[in-house]
Amino acid sequence: MINVINPAHGTVVGQVHNASVADCLAAVDAAHGAFPAWRSTSPRQRGEILRKAFELMMQSQEDLARLITQENGKVLSDARAEVGYAAEFFRWFSEEAVRIDGDYRRAPNGNNWLLVMRQPVGVSLLATPWNFPAAMATRKIGPALAAGCTVVLKPAHETPLTALAIGEILNKAGVPDGVVNVVVADPPGPAVEAMLDTGKVRKLSFTGSTRVGSLLLRHAAKHVINCSMELGGNAPLIVFDDADLDVAIEGTMLAKMRNGGAACTAANRLFVHDRVYGEFAERLTQKMATLRLGDGLDPSTTVGPVVSLAQQQRVANLVTTAKSEGANVTCGGTVADDASFGYQPTVLTDVPFTASILNEEVFGPVAPLVRFTDADDIVAHSNSVDHGLVSYIFTRDIGRGMRLAEALDTGMVGLNRGLVSDPAAPFGGTKASGLGREGAHDGLLAFLETKYVAGNW
Repeated sequence: MINVINPAHGTVVGQVHNASVADCLAAVDAAHGAFPAWRSTSPRQRGEILRKAFELMMQSQEDLARLITQENGKVLSDARAEVGYAAEFFRWFSEEAVRIDGDYRRAPNGNNWLLVMRQPVGVSLLATPWNFPAAMATRKIGPALAAGCTVVLKPAHETPLTALAIGEILNKAGVPDGVVNVVVADPPGPAVEAMLDTGKVRKLSFTGSTRVGSLLLRHAAKHVINCSMELGGNAPLIVFDDADLDVAIEGTMLAKMRNGGAACTAANRLFVHDRVYGEFAERLTQKMATLRLGDGLDPSTTVGPVVSLAQQQRVANLVTTAKSEGANVTCGGTVADDASFGYQPTVLTDVPFTASILNEEVFGPVAPLVRFTDADDIVAHSNSVDHGLVSYIFTRDIGRGMRLAEALDTGMVGLNRGLVSDPAAPFGGTKASGLGREGAHDGLLAFLETKYVAGNW
């Protein structure tokens, strides 16, 4: 059995079956067996089931939010927001299910007709992380089911309870047996590799670290499996001297502290123009200092613990190293003084461009501030890392903002806002941040194959 630990207390909140390799292979067999019937259902029928799943999730929003908080640690308000966001993927893809497009036209030379159709790719293995246990699952399950694919969901072993609850909701919504299968395996590596080796899995959709994603790509390549990868981030947030600082501070708090900083979209490198650096640093420090670390179920808590002791120690080490490299701590900078896995919300000022923390995905409540003066140089600094998921720009000059948005090597840009995620928008990055897009119509296409028929009818 796998013990599920509450990060706020270090106590066990539940146990789940630790799936063996044989269990995981049985799940693949079930999905493979259910695929022919599911792909043959009408798009409307698949859409109605997803719509029902959306309604059931929203009816259970509070229960699911409390479950997420207990196993993940995030504050209850963040958990409620996640459930709402997660449910929207079921609603969005319930509508996309009936919009699977095709094409029919005459060949340019007039000799034949060109018919293009979309068909489901097949059995899909979905691997999700612990930081958004509901949203990362529905963002993959929604388009897969809408396209006519069957799935095996492998959630993170730290947060399996939410995934199992979503599986139950889909059953209640009318998903047939074998179409959605949830397996929890720790360690996951051998089980995932065995599933990929069956020859029955035709799609791998993974959200997690770049290191693990690279290993999975290597293994999937042996069987030429269709892959979507949503990997790490190291987002720059750039505040120009003409920025509205009220908007910039509010956007920074959202971009940095959503989910306690444990998000691939989290602002990790805060570049602030020299003319506003002092005021920005002071105001951000004041905001961060007001946050209260504690149990996410406590209404007075505004930031929860990180997910594990190992992650707490990792964040602490990053701050210690930054201090040794010249950074100053203006608030926070310490672990929680209780048995939780918490880390105090932290602002680091005078961080040099060479600081090692700027090359790491912090995944915690730490905001490193870097002073800049040259607008052109900051583009090069922003693009200097391996990742390219998202970037944030704050300026009143929208023309400059758009020019910078085009120059930044990221898949997404927040212009005068600290939140970019939306089920109707294509989510994904460049470089080591991954392959493909989730959400929008792009998310549906990721689970479809294109077939072309040439004929003279």
